[in-house]
Amino acid sequence: MQSYINQLDGVFPSVCSLDCPDQCGLLLHKKDGKIIKVEGDSTHPVTKGNICNKVRNMTARIYDSKRLSQPLKRIGAKGEGKFVPIAWEEAIDTITSKWKTLINQHGPESILPYSFYGNMGNLSAEGMDRRFFHKLGASRLERSICNAAGAAGYSYTMGGSFGVDPQETIETKLFIMWGINAVSTNMHQVTIAQQARKNGAKVVVIDVHKNQTGKWADWFIPILPGTDSALALGLMHILYAENLINQSFLDEYTVGSAELREHVRQFEPATVSAITGVSIEDLYTLARMYGSTTPSFIRIGNGLQHHDNGGMAVRTIACLPALTGQWVVKGGGATKGNSGYLAFNTNALQRPDLLQNKKTRVVNMNQIGQALLEIEKEKPIRSLFVYNSNPALVAPNANKVQQGLMREDLFTVVHDLFLTETAMYADLVLPAASSYETEDFYTSYWHNYVQLQRPVIETYGESKSNVELFKLLAANMGFEEAVFQDSEEDMIRQALDFPDNPYLEGITYESLSENQFVKAKMRPLFPGKLRTPSGKIELYSEQMKQHGYEPLPTYTPIVKDSDLPFLFIPAPNHNFLNSTFSNNDKHISMEKEPKLHMNIADALKLGINTNDMVRIWNERGECILKAAPGDNVLSGVLVSQGLWQNTPDKKQHINALTPDRLADMGNGAVFFSGRVNLEKVL
Repeated sequence: MQSYINQLDGVFPSVCSLDCPDQCGLLLHKKDGKIIKVEGDSTHPVTKGNICNKVRNMTARIYDSKRLSQPLKRIGAKGEGKFVPIAWEEAIDTITSKWKTLINQHGPESILPYSFYGNMGNLSAEGMDRRFFHKLGASRLERSICNAAGAAGYSYTMGGSFGVDPQETIETKLFIMWGINAVSTNMHQVTIAQQARKNGAKVVVIDVHKNQTGKWADWFIPILPGTDSALALGLMHILYAENLINQSFLDEYTVGSAELREHVRQFEPATVSAITGVSIEDLYTLARMYGSTTPSFIRIGNGLQHHDNGGMAVRTIACLPALTGQWVVKGGGATKGNSGYLAFNTNALQRPDLLQNKKTRVVNMNQIGQALLEIEKEKPIRSLFVYNSNPALVAPNANKVQQGLMREDLFTVVHDLFLTETAMYADLVLPAASSYETEDFYTSYWHNYVQLQRPVIETYGESKSNVELFKLLAANMGFEEAVFQDSEEDMIRQALDFPDNPYLEGITYESLSENQFVKAKMRPLFPGKLRTPSGKIELYSEQMKQHGYEPLPTYTPIVKDSDLPFLFIPAPNHNFLNSTFSNNDKHISMEKEPKLHMNIADALKLGINTNDMVRIWNERGECILKAAPGDNVLSGVLVSQGLWQNTPDKKQHINALTPDRLADMGNGAVFFSGRVNLEKVL
């Protein structure tokens, strides 16, 4: 394994491991074996040396005094936070002994792993861990908390996660940022748009909240939550009615154009305006702008897919570039994600063949609270192993999750850098290595570069990487397969050996070792054949019909799960990434405090002034936040940004309010489709 660990001083290349589309190239400055500064790598072709404050202050996280340095065993009540240090040998023996007993008494499905992408390194997120739990026969986790609904919807239209090469958007003349706070979550797309602006480009932002991206835009269009597909259909109505379409592109590269034309007649501007809150005048202005500007580019965000109708919303928006033929213009088209270009050999990395019972049950991670509380069922979950995630804070319907974690009969292990909210309920807590202490490879889901991370610093205390940890568990469980002996280099080579993806041609362990980052072998989507059943953009999808969906893009209102008056949107903030950084004093000081954004008319009606403390609640829970009235949201909408830690004197856990229903597609989360009530705290 190549590394820079033995070089105590110098500047070394690295990769940002955060769950962020930008996946920046970094330079780590070391002195006396410690990282003293993190800066951007100016040689990276996309991120070009620019990094966010989260990463710029990463040393505050890596060397935080609260970071775990040795295994811990709980000695107090669950949630009390009382632990004592133990040796790794005792920790591994305790886990495997408990699991062997559970398997003998209740079967391997009594054990459930829970993880996501707290570290975006592919080995860390979906490598030796998947091999281990497949072999163990544990219950399988459906990891659909983030982009599942939108990915499914986009795929029905475009055949997979294939969009515009972001480097080409320097040519774009009209950017539509739809449901994405790009300033906070995709800053390099903003940087590229800024460069394009110098050449006359315009930026339109469509969102439920005038956040930092909305304030940066040339034109901000507020929209009512969950009505995005109606807006897209209204734009289509005008594009067809005013002949602002590219019929030759539609004829050659799509199926269903004629059916779509007839279908969108019903989405008249007056109807759409009443649904979305967007004025009729703005509908016409936006449609004419989009229909007459080339190249135009739609950046589809994560936010709008977190509704009951999120998959269809993304599927509908993804149809728009086809109507105007933007896909054949450099800098034109759309992007939801670009992970399809960098798809690697997941079977070789994860080894699903090790799973003997192919009908092993699947648990959706969005409903982990429900799953943990189903103790009366025939096969309750009796052990939970959490890594790369913090479900007590990030999972929906958080109070239900907490109730499940409180079960005294639930043997819980957490592998993390910190004593997270979830770790407070664990029986054992294991210290995790940071990305800078391990070897891994990274594939962005926005730009088209594969990157290699070599170890830069010694592991912190007794911390271990996911690869190391699951090798230890495999050995103690008596797993003898050779796959549990593979090194990080072996696993990277296996993953990149994937002739099925021609975009990976030339990307090998050797090329990454030499160049640090290597771009996929890109080519235009058109002319070409998409991975849809027809090989074309499917405006009408027979496959969707077979799967029980409407074959044409459509609008279905979000579920009205109560009669409470406000729609509540728990959006991301600028200085945290989900729960990452929410426990760090430096990042908390930059973000300051949680606020509840509301419309000034609603505030006046309820007698609420700026900085008043307000209580929001529903049948799932409650929060007390500081009010921020203004014109940043439409009437009837409330927005709070960031996952803030709960403390004994502060109720600010916004996921206590979010529903754990599943979205229309992909079994995704519906964080943004909940309703709440509001009152001033007297």
